[in-house]
Amino acid sequence: MKKNFNYILILLTFICTKTMKAQESVDQLGAWYMYFYNTTFKDSQWGVQGDLQYRNWNFGGDLEQLLIRSGITFKPKNTQIKFTLGYGNITSGTIGSSDATSGEHRIYQEALYPVKFGSRIYTNHRFRYEQRFVENQNLRSRYRYNLFINVPLNKKTLEKKALYLALYNEIFINGQKEIGNASTVELFDRNRAYAAIGYVIKNGIRVQIGVMNQTTNSQGKNQLQVSLHHKF
Repeated sequence: MKKNFNYILILLTFICTKTMKAQESVDQLGAWYMYFYNTTFKDSQWGVQGDLQYRNWNFGGDLEQLLIRSGITFKPKNTQIKFTLGYGNITSGTIGSSDATSGEHRIYQEALYPVKFGSRIYTNHRFRYEQRFVENQNLRSRYRYNLFINVPLNKKTLEKKALYLALYNEIFINGQKEIGNASTVELFDRNRAYAAIGYVIKNGIRVQIGVMNQTTNSQGKNQLQVSLHHKF
């Protein structure tokens, strides 16, 4: 138990340090509030998964993005991999007092492959390919790879009342350099590094709170993240 407490203390110190650094500039600390869901149609290989994300430049009120995304999933028999074909609708805001927004329609395909190491380390590898129809731009594409790691602290598995360490790192790569009107983008789009504490409320429902650092070619920004993960 003492060892688990030390893990929690180290993580909380990391989160607080990130937050304090971000608070040196008010504009640098944002907040993302997220709901993730997934389900399988009874004993079928088919299902549905998606998420709803409300992202702010600050803690609330200054819209960064409203993202609504959902897809149909398929899991081949006798395998752990899950494939998804989905659609997302994104409304992006402008930092500051402006109410101007822009829209994006997004189609995506992904593969999710879970791997467990030992009795406690749960990992997920997510490969995602996106086709992006951004307002006033040519069709764009993007490749994404995310490594998720969950480690239960007070129990051996991610069961009811388990407290766990949640980590992920995701890299984004642009599919092309030209996006219209003589505009160009770099091959590297962004990277997201995340650390959080999670809690299993009951089987199928988990909550997480943590800090994510997003780095692009031009800037880095810290985001407080609060998420609900629902499997039903």
